[in-house]
Amino acid sequence: MNRRNFLSLTGTFTGGMLILPEFLHAFGNQTQFIQGNSSIVFIQLNGGNDGLNTFIPYENELYYDLRPKIAISKNEVIGKNKGMAFHPALKGFATMQQNGHLSIIQNVGYPEPNRSHFRSQEIWQTASASNQYLNEGWLGRYLDLQCIEHTPTAAINLDNIDNLALKGTEPNFITVKDPNRFKSKSETESTQLSDNPQLDFVRKIANSITEGADEIQKALEQSKTEINYPKTQLGKNLEWIARLVKGNLNSKVYYTSQNGYDTHDNQLAIHNNKLTELNDAIFSFYLELKQANLLQNVTIVVFSEFGRRVKDNGNGTDHGTAAPLFIIGGNNKGTIIGNNPNLSNLDNGDLKFETDFRSIYATLLEQKLQFDYTKIGIKNQILNELF
Repeated sequence: MNRRNFLSLTGTFTGGMLILPEFLHAFGNQTQFIQGNSSIVFIQLNGGNDGLNTFIPYENELYYDLRPKIAISKNEVIGKNKGMAFHPALKGFATMQQNGHLSIIQNVGYPEPNRSHFRSQEIWQTASASNQYLNEGWLGRYLDLQCIEHTPTAAINLDNIDNLALKGTEPNFITVKDPNRFKSKSETESTQLSDNPQLDFVRKIANSITEGADEIQKALEQSKTEINYPKTQLGKNLEWIARLVKGNLNSKVYYTSQNGYDTHDNQLAIHNNKLTELNDAIFSFYLELKQANLLQNVTIVVFSEFGRRVKDNGNGTDHGTAAPLFIIGGNNKGTIIGNNPNLSNLDNGDLKFETDFRSIYATLLEQKLQFDYTKIGIKNQILNELF
């Protein structure tokens, strides 16, 4: 196995015991690269969220003509603004928008869209073109350039599996399901070096992750939860992230996801449940950050790999293209960016994208992380009206 494969093996640390030689503990004991207090929290909605039933063009009669089975009625929508309104499950989103803390970017997508879940997620996570295949994620490339040394807590992924967006040449992130399960350096045992230099290299990287566990435990000890979170996985993940932010872990990137948005059938019930989970978890997180005076330092990005078809299929929707993207906190301008969905000018039944998602990435990198986005291959222009 080559070095990169060994790195991929050790990029994930979900708890448990690592057996490491004592003198290797110094490997991970390095200065953080942190510049400023800003951090970004990404919430990925897996399955292709139906944007038209999330942020709804309720004044457009074509919406009701094209979706006779699943349209949300004008009497149910909330937070009406410029011909658009939220799904009734998104009461917290409506409040955040009213407070000036939520921006919505309309019709986000990319040229030559791909309707495969796996491939479209890969395009979003690597910031590649539709016909381009990259081995490293866009955030992984950013971290490679920002971290002078291997820094295991530069990014935290709250999930069961690694996220391609964070993969770089070096594993400058930790994937963890439950931070309380992390074993610190003092809890590990030492052992002899082997005669296998590749195995010793793996042990070095694994040890640096153990050092990261110490930093995580320190942050948890310095913070506590002061808001009631819903008893869902997303709620728990955002509660952990809030504690790590409040405990001054100083990670630049936090990443988590919510599954279940592939609503081909029984959409009204399923989508209502998923959006309720999303709303309640994010609104609790928002209130916690706001109460701790940290909302200006944290930018929350909520997105999905694609939207759904404009016309319903009878009881749900099939894979589509463009959809809205939501930005919360981070001193955003609290506006709606872009035009309302054009339902009369479709591309083979799909919305035409208006904003390339890589323009949003460029904006986040330049204005929130003070990084030259062109260094990781992004060529799109930033959105000046976002922050």
